[in-house]
Amino acid sequence: MKKYTLLTLLLIFTSFAYQAMAQQSTLSGQDASSRPVSTAVPFLGITPDARAAGMGDVGVATAPTANATFWNPAKLVFNESRIGASLSFTPWLSKLVNDMSISYLSGYYKLDDKQAFGMGIRYFNMGDITFTDESGQITGNHVPREFAVSLTYSRKLSENLGVAVSGRYIHSNVTGGIALNNQQITKAGNTAAADIAVFYSKPIFIAGRDAKWNFGANISNIGPKISYSNDAERDFIPTTLRLGTALTVEIDEFQKITWAADVSKLMVPTPPQVDANGVIINGTDPRDKTLLSGIFGSFSDAPDGFSEELKEFIWSTGIEYWYRDSFAARAGYFSESLDKGGRRYFSVGAGVRYSQFGLDVAYLLATDQANPLAETLRFSLSFDFGAKKKK
Repeated sequence: MKKYTLLTLLLIFTSFAYQAMAQQSTLSGQDASSRPVSTAVPFLGITPDARAAGMGDVGVATAPTANATFWNPAKLVFNESRIGASLSFTPWLSKLVNDMSISYLSGYYKLDDKQAFGMGIRYFNMGDITFTDESGQITGNHVPREFAVSLTYSRKLSENLGVAVSGRYIHSNVTGGIALNNQQITKAGNTAAADIAVFYSKPIFIAGRDAKWNFGANISNIGPKISYSNDAERDFIPTTLRLGTALTVEIDEFQKITWAADVSKLMVPTPPQVDANGVIINGTDPRDKTLLSGIFGSFSDAPDGFSEELKEFIWSTGIEYWYRDSFAARAGYFSESLDKGGRRYFSVGAGVRYSQFGLDVAYLLATDQANPLAETLRFSLSFDFGAKKKK
């Protein structure tokens, strides 16, 4: 149970979800010259499943699972099983609080070898909040929450190439509605978004061994700004470009290993450079930009030019080892520029498959133990039905 005054709650309203993404300029000791790119509803970009988390948050081009609805919905139609589902749970910022969590349910259904439908539900529970006034008197309680519901259509254009589109409804109720002088000054935010994705998978041979090389791309959360007060005050949602590749090599009939790498970038405006009085001296006020100008301008609007734009790319890489398609071991690394949030960490994970069921676990090892993300655990249960028989 947490207690907040109105002033504190207003601060949470504008920055709490952003802090949940570990863009910790203050905690990591960064100076005021750093310009992390922030958005509303950043929970949409938090890795939900344990398999990808164990590989350093890599997932655009890895082998398809039910969690492709988050990473790259174009992979869904490449699943071998006709029906699949996954349920994931992550205690969030557990080093700071004990009642925040992220839950994720995803699944798919293949109509045939060329078409598949998918769905995904993300729920971010921020714990209980008790409101107090300036004198410390309790004025009410609220459970801030955010969720997103997605529907996907995935289709093969050829044996090796697939595409997909997703639609998403997003709801964010951070404050529960705050009234001041009998006037409502905050409200729940609602918006919609879409994803566009492509996936290419090609069987190859490496040193006489069977292998598969995958490529993937996904532009997620393309949608209008979200408002928590009035239509004049609207914030960008985390429209994100992800590109990735993965190479899987069969060591022998029992073992295989995958190397994968992703690069991603928020396609939203970079914060401008301001003076001590908050006056913009270089750059553009994000509030003056529309959805399209924010997306297309996100590659050229950094106050320090191209060198700063390069810092906004996030890199991740990971490996995955399977034995008899029953036991998996994973490791990965995630890197973000110190001037853009400074999230840097290693991750490890493991997985077990038995018949149609699977369990995955991931553990985050932050390079800075002061990072609130350190020691984050993720758990995922998966179910596959109608899988092809193995040789």
